[in-house]
Amino acid sequence: MPRVIHFEIPADDPERAIKFYEEAFGWKIEKWEGPFDYWLVMTGEEDEPGINGAIMSREMGEMIKNAIGVDNFDEYAEKIEKAGGKFLMEKETLPGVGAMAAFEDTEGNISVLIEPEPMPE
Repeated sequence: MPRVIHFEIPADDPERAIKFYEEAFGWKIEKWEGPFDYWLVMTGEEDEPGINGAIMSREMGEMIKNAIGVDNFDEYAEKIEKAGGKFLMEKETLPGVGAMAAFEDTEGNISVLIEPEPMPE
């Protein structure tokens, strides 16, 4: 079955977006050595579940929406706001899913912060 394996975050100011995601989530971001401006985003260790992606100039594409999983919603909500992001809704908890809320980053991109409920053993 096809799965999402990469994401791209468009940005009006890529350097500002890089600073936001490094501060808010501790992601490692490095400039790609290719023929156009593109920054590779490493969201975690290779043996951890999840995907990596990129930040690119908005001219290369339009807005996208990502789901970003965390182990402590409130801790990361505070980091998002401190880094310049803003929440578009109050946190809500959906049974069987987890705590979540949509937020906007410094580039106007909308994502969802989610603390998934633990998997049943």
